[in-house]
Amino acid sequence: MSTHEVPGHRKPRRRLALIGVAAGVIALVGIAAFVLPAGANGWFSSSSSPAGEAAAAGASASVAPAVAASAPGPAARSAKATSAAPKTAGACARPVGAAPVSRVTQVGVGSTVKGYGGESDTDPLPMAIAATPGGGSWLAWLGTDGKVHLGRLGCDDKLTGTLTSFTGIDLQDVQADATGGVLLLTHKGDCHTGPLCGGESSPCNKMVMIRFDNAGKEVWERQVTNLTDARGGYDDGARFVWWYQHHGRLASDGSNYAAYFGVAITVKNGSCVDIHEGDRMQVVSKSGALVSGHGSFEVGCSHAWTSRIVWDPRAKKFVMVCATDNNCRIAQPNPYRTVAAGTCDGTLFGGDLVPAKSSGYWTAWSQGGKVRLAHFSGSSAANKNITTSAASQHPHLVSYGSGRMLLAWQSGSSMRAQLYDSGTGSAIGKQFTIAVKDHNYQAFKSYADGSVAYPAAGSSGSSIKIARVMPS
Repeated sequence: MSTHEVPGHRKPRRRLALIGVAAGVIALVGIAAFVLPAGANGWFSSSSSPAGEAAAAGASASVAPAVAASAPGPAARSAKATSAAPKTAGACARPVGAAPVSRVTQVGVGSTVKGYGGESDTDPLPMAIAATPGGGSWLAWLGTDGKVHLGRLGCDDKLTGTLTSFTGIDLQDVQADATGGVLLLTHKGDCHTGPLCGGESSPCNKMVMIRFDNAGKEVWERQVTNLTDARGGYDDGARFVWWYQHHGRLASDGSNYAAYFGVAITVKNGSCVDIHEGDRMQVVSKSGALVSGHGSFEVGCSHAWTSRIVWDPRAKKFVMVCATDNNCRIAQPNPYRTVAAGTCDGTLFGGDLVPAKSSGYWTAWSQGGKVRLAHFSGSSAANKNITTSAASQHPHLVSYGSGRMLLAWQSGSSMRAQLYDSGTGSAIGKQFTIAVKDHNYQAFKSYADGSVAYPAAGSSGSSIKIARVMPS
C-alpha cells in the first residue's frame, strides 16, 4: 500500500486503512464402541508424548468404566466393562463424543496479557496456540511489558513447567514439532532517512522467526524481512514491518518453516520514497537458514490482508491465499490466480485455509457479513462456492479430525460453530456454542487426536481461556 488511502478495505481505528461444559457429558457417559465411528486417524503413540502430557493422559485414561448390574462370570464381567468404557483418542486420551462439544479451561499466566483492543488489521494479536506431537500445546501471548511470553500446556490445557519470554513488539503465530517450535514476531528495526514522499513517519521493524527447544529456550533467530545495517525501512528495496497491517501465519513441511505475512514495500520515487503494502513468504530451515524455493517470494499479493498458508503433504507444497484489492478477490499469490471474486466495499475478508478431503483446498471468506466456503484445486478458480448460514465478517476455518472441517464465527459474546464435510462441503449435524470471546484475526489449531483448540481472552487481564472442541 502506498502512503495514500486505498479503497476496498475497512479503516483501522487510528489511521487510514490500508487494505487491507460440559465435560462430564463427554467423559463420563459410557458409549458402546459400536456406536462410534471406527478408526481414529492420526492417533499418537505414548512414546511421543512429553512427560507432563503423558501424565495427564494417564489421568484422563483412568476414568472408571460403568459397572454392570449383574455379572454371571469373569468373562462376562470383562466384556461388559470393555464395552462400557468410553472411547478415547491420542496420547492425551481425550474422550470421543457422538457429537462435537467444547471444553473451556481458564489459564492464569501470572502477568498482564495485551487486550483485544479494536481488533483492526493493524492492532497487535494478543495470543496464539500450537499443537505438540504429544497432544499438549505451546501457548504464546503478548504482554504489556514489551515481551512475547511462552508456556507449555499439558493434556488438561493447563500450564506446566517454566514460562519463558522473548523481546517482541507484535506476536503473529506459533507452531510446534517434536523438539520445540517456532514463534513469528516483530523486533525493532531502523528507518534511515528516506525521505518519505508523503504521509506520516512511523517506526520501521523486522519480522523474525525464533526457534525454541522443548524447554522454551531460544535456539536461533532469523529475520524474514530484509533490513540490514545498510538498508533501513526508508531505503529503496526495503521489505519491512511498518504500521500497515502485517499479520502473518506459519506452516511447516516437517523440516522447514514458512512465514506468510503482510509487509511494507519501499519504492524510490525521484528524490523520495513511497511505502506500499503487500505480502511476503519466506522459508527457514530447522537450522535457522533462509532457503530459496519452496514457493517463497519477495512480494505476492498487493495490497494484501488475511494472508493464509497451509502445507499440503499430498502435493508436497505450501499453498497460500490472500484477500486483495487487486480486482477485489480472494486469490493465490505469485502469480495471481483468482479463487473467489469479491467486491471492493470494505467488507471483503479472508478466513482460513485447509486441505480438502481428497484433493484441493477449502477457504472460508466473507463479504457483506455473509460467510462463504470456496473449494479450489491447482491454479483454477473455485469450483464450489457455498454460502453458509453464518452471519459474520470474520470467519475461522480449521481441519477437524478425518474428512471434516470446523467453521466458527462470532455470535454475541461467544462463538458459534458448525462442522462440514471437507469433501462435499455439506454441513454435518447442528451448530453449537463455543463459550469464549472471538478475536477477528486469531486462529484455531488442529490436533492429531481430532480435537481443535483456540486461545481467547480470560476473565481477568492475566488469564487466557483455552477453548477445545473435543474429538467426535
